[in-house]
Amino acid sequence: MLFNLSLRIKLPLLGAALILVTALALSTSFLYQTWEAVRRDTFKNLNDLGQTMSRALFPALLHDDIWRAYETVSLPFKDSESAQAESLIVLDAKRRVFASSHPEKHPVLSELASLGADFATLDRDIAAHPEDQILTVERDSATHLFIVIPIESDTIRLGSLIVSYDNAWIRQRFIEFIERAAWITLLILAVLLPINWYWGRRMVAPLQEVTDRLSQISGGEPPPLDPKLYPYNDEVGALYLAYGQLVEEMKEKIVLKREVVKHERMAAVGRLTASIAHEINNPLGGLLNAVSTLKRYGSADPLNQKTISLLERGLTQIKETVAALLVEAKITSRQLTPHDLEDVRVLVSPGAHAQNTRLLWKTALSAAVPLPSTPIRQLLINLTLNAIQAAGNDGQVEVNLHAGETELQIVVENDGEGLSPAVRERLFEPFAQVSEHGNGLGLWVCYQIVTQLDGSIRAESAGPLTRFVVTLPLSESSER
Repeated sequence: MLFNLSLRIKLPLLGAALILVTALALSTSFLYQTWEAVRRDTFKNLNDLGQTMSRALFPALLHDDIWRAYETVSLPFKDSESAQAESLIVLDAKRRVFASSHPEKHPVLSELASLGADFATLDRDIAAHPEDQILTVERDSATHLFIVIPIESDTIRLGSLIVSYDNAWIRQRFIEFIERAAWITLLILAVLLPINWYWGRRMVAPLQEVTDRLSQISGGEPPPLDPKLYPYNDEVGALYLAYGQLVEEMKEKIVLKREVVKHERMAAVGRLTASIAHEINNPLGGLLNAVSTLKRYGSADPLNQKTISLLERGLTQIKETVAALLVEAKITSRQLTPHDLEDVRVLVSPGAHAQNTRLLWKTALSAAVPLPSTPIRQLLINLTLNAIQAAGNDGQVEVNLHAGETELQIVVENDGEGLSPAVRERLFEPFAQVSEHGNGLGLWVCYQIVTQLDGSIRAESAGPLTRFVVTLPLSESSER
């Protein structure tokens, strides 16, 4: 059906139909008015001609001068090839032909009724019509139009003048008007229809763009629209603006959803690892005590001592890993001071010097802030050492710390290799190793610390530059 077609087709078609209907209505009205004007002008011209001729014919009839009457009625047909009347017939008082512009068709002294069916009907109309009035005879079935004008003076009527007109001439003239109107209409349509088709598709194209993008919403984040495609402030422009707002809101919701899923996953992993670590800690402590006792009181055999030392180092490594999984920020600790930051700088500097990494330390902490110093120190050490390892030889690490009125911001960036989107997606999960160094717990510990302090941490990577941004709120509740 027409109404189920695409607007790209339907709108131009409806516009074309409207143009055609309008053109047809205007043409019909114009032709009707033209037809009426042609008939009106024809009647007026014939009537004026007849009255002029009737006054000139009175002396000829008065003196019974047939030749003079013939010359008078023949005069209009001599100088013009487009005479309005077909013929002029002069009748005497007995309705016989006295003179005619075409005597071969209308012989002198012929009875009017004998000239043909139309003239026979006209003869009866003249007989029934008042003698002193002009008679106009027009019938749809007749081939001729007649105007009968009395030839009289001072109420003395000598005869009548019949102005005969062929209806085919009116039709021919009207057909000429129709042809001209048709060509003009076709010319107008040839101009308007392509314009209508162009503007119809031009108006629908922006709507099609919106429709195509809305259909992609179910697949994820909808693609944005180029505002240059429709830079106007009408209803379609408002639709573009609303679509842009929808895209921005969906982006925010998608990001929020990812963060919620990520936080839930991290919380679940944290609870699982913490419970496992607690279960491991008890037997692990017993094993270390047993190894220590065996090392002190056992056999002094070098092979036994070597084996015991190997066991002790392995169990110690397990203990350190478990300790990392049991990180707690909510511990009793003094507030963070500028001395803590200086201690961290001293602790991480040897690692930077060892691989010739340039360390830029920019901290703007002039007084203590209400944050626990121990987890913040651990957080800052982990982020800085990771950055130094990522920067590599001859790299650069920059640490910025700024305390505002409501929050503390820590920014640690390096110019080593960038992080891929896949790595950033699971960056803060336990054992998600970014490099070949470490066990993948450092960033997870940082995430746990930040989360327990009601802050946020994010990683940004553009080219070789990687940046970690930590934001921690400053409040009385932050003081542990």
